[in-house]
Amino acid sequence: MNDRGQLLAIAGPSGIGKTTICHQLLDSDDRYIFSVSCTTRTRRPNEADGVDYHFITREEFQQFIHDGKLAEWQDVFGNFYGTLKSAVQEALDHGKILLLDIEVKGTLNIKAMYPEDTITVFLLPPSDAELKRRLESRGTECEKSLKIRSARVEEELALGKKFDYQVTNDDLVETVSTIRKIVNGEKNI
Repeated sequence: MNDRGQLLAIAGPSGIGKTTICHQLLDSDDRYIFSVSCTTRTRRPNEADGVDYHFITREEFQQFIHDGKLAEWQDVFGNFYGTLKSAVQEALDHGKILLLDIEVKGTLNIKAMYPEDTITVFLLPPSDAELKRRLESRGTECEKSLKIRSARVEEELALGKKFDYQVTNDDLVETVSTIRKIVNGEKNI
């Protein structure tokens, strides 16, 4: 990697393990930093403002859009999520690898905006049944939310074909190792 940073956008269906993988990458190398997205959704009990997300109002989010402060944003399940341009620029300027744990369409938007700086990795489930089990085991979704998220999987899998890399997340250690090899430019992945 040169002195300029990189953007590593990791996406996939809900419950695929994006956040767990990002935490593993953060713990493995101090070049990695986490992009804290803005969101209008309600904070969950285990989340901290400014650490997991910047929890803001819909009005604040609309102002960020109006002011051009977001590199990408999406309406996901009735809530807004977005990536701050300032976080992207800071990582690129300081030679860091900015981990973007964002929605599939948002990832493609980041790639379009920063094509030379972005590596996109789409995480595939080992099976549909395993993906459903992981999503249900999180215990953060009501039945209605589970159905909505499950209905999006087919569209997300189709969009995942536009990513630079597709990695099946069936073994956490192997998945993290593969992503690190991708970032390091290793050829035998």
